[in-house]
Amino acid sequence: MRKIILFCWLFCPFEFFAQGFLRTNNMEIVNDKGAFLLKGIGLGGWVLQEPYMLQLSGIARTQQQIRTKIADVLGEESTEKFYQQWIQNGLTRADIDFLASCGFNSIRFPMHYRLFTLPIEDEPIAGENTWIESGFQLTDSLLEWCKAKQLYLMLDLHAAPGGQGNDVAISDASEIRLWQSVENQRKTIALWKKLAERYADEEWIGGYDILNEPNYGFENPDDKNGCSETQNQPLRQLLMEITQTIRTVDTNHLIVISGNCWGNNYNGIFPLWDKNTVISFHKYWNYNDEKEIEFVLQMREEQNAPLWLSESGENSNAWFSDAIRLVEKHNIGWCWWTYKRMGVTCPMEVKIPGDYEKLLEYWRGKGVKPLREQALQIMNQVLENYKFANTVFHKDYIDALFRQTQSDEALPFKNHHLKSKASLTIAAVDYDLGRSGIAYHDNDSANYRTSTQISLPWNYGNVYRNDGVDIFQDVDSGYYVGRTEAGEWLQYTIEVEKAGKYSVEIDIFPVEADGRFHLNINGKDTELQKVRLQKGKNTIRFCIDAGGFHFRSMRVLDGNF
Repeated sequence: MRKIILFCWLFCPFEFFAQGFLRTNNMEIVNDKGAFLLKGIGLGGWVLQEPYMLQLSGIARTQQQIRTKIADVLGEESTEKFYQQWIQNGLTRADIDFLASCGFNSIRFPMHYRLFTLPIEDEPIAGENTWIESGFQLTDSLLEWCKAKQLYLMLDLHAAPGGQGNDVAISDASEIRLWQSVENQRKTIALWKKLAERYADEEWIGGYDILNEPNYGFENPDDKNGCSETQNQPLRQLLMEITQTIRTVDTNHLIVISGNCWGNNYNGIFPLWDKNTVISFHKYWNYNDEKEIEFVLQMREEQNAPLWLSESGENSNAWFSDAIRLVEKHNIGWCWWTYKRMGVTCPMEVKIPGDYEKLLEYWRGKGVKPLREQALQIMNQVLENYKFANTVFHKDYIDALFRQTQSDEALPFKNHHLKSKASLTIAAVDYDLGRSGIAYHDNDSANYRTSTQISLPWNYGNVYRNDGVDIFQDVDSGYYVGRTEAGEWLQYTIEVEKAGKYSVEIDIFPVEADGRFHLNINGKDTELQKVRLQKGKNTIRFCIDAGGFHFRSMRVLDGNF
């Protein structure tokens, strides 16, 4: 784990001396030190599970359904214990210390209202609020960990009472009842007042993100996610009422608002009603050009208020660095989604237990129900794998968010040292760290489905790294680069002890594949048996002229070896 922290410190420096409440100053977010650009990450999946994060897409639509599936195989008592341990061990001070070391200066905490209070239908006395102290204490602990590392904690109501939108994986609601229910709205407002009373004087609470990703058709029920809404009056009214109630107990903190249509439809929302307000937007799977953010830049000018890209991610490293370069150019802070999940699209990957597929097959209706003891063993392993110490660190993800947004230099993914009279084997998947076109080129390096209406994976194998390179895993022989296509290339930086003549052996398969490749050494095309390397740093590019083969490794040999 020390190597992980060291990597983050070396490549992701951050301002350590930020202090004071965050607040607005015209179109900027500032604190006592001056302008402050938020660089954060969201804790999605911790107190609010979305099915895709656990490989449960198509099996469950909400966290409530996930819980029902687990209870079916474990029983209610063991399921309750599972969720207690999930929350208790799933995020600890070690996680926050790690995120601080990576360069993040803020954390967005996606909250489920059930962490703090009961659903209205479960209240013992109708119209009153039962407060759950353990939820507030959990938030206190998270704040203390953030405060110790001088990270701003943004409180985000991710799932509101009654559910705020038809994307039910986010709102965790079987049916959406916030907008027609006075009681659900009352409870939502009361929850924010309770939070604001508790944290009014806490300067390391960065702000209140009061309603995450509303997506609801007020005017037209067929407009499920509210993307064509022209007025948004129920949303404006609720946002105003929440703000006004918060201000009765807390005048210190930022108010963060979100439009309809997953945070981006602001028709009818303005003018702003509070001077200390940040306009947030979310950005997923679209192009990273000026045209895509014109609408928010215009809102910033018209409302004289700061912008915050409060959620983005779930794409390739190439897309990440391009998106951050774009928004930082316009002085817009950001928050990436998400910290932990099953899969490589996160800083810390949760490993999938070997027998997990048996549970998935049963939940899909295609397999037999496992014995309770077997199911319990599998789910306990999920819990173990979710712990910080057992997750898999993806330094390429962090490098893309920080260093690659500022630098076009390629760096070695691993240290490759070739000694005199020796050989060096380099795994194909250990190509350099760097931007697309700098460390590698792949013909499919990002998903632009929002802009193109075509969804394409960037890493068809979805393992090991989050670049456009298609990496697969073989049970017997490990990782390899597959789905090769003409024009693609991979670069490897090596350190050579002695200048001289070398040869290179390439491990590709299947041997009958009709593919071609060549090497480019330090900018010059070279034959495999006539490789000249200089002392010190050398770059080797493996260039694909005709694809169709899999690439496992290359071996560089001293001519005298």
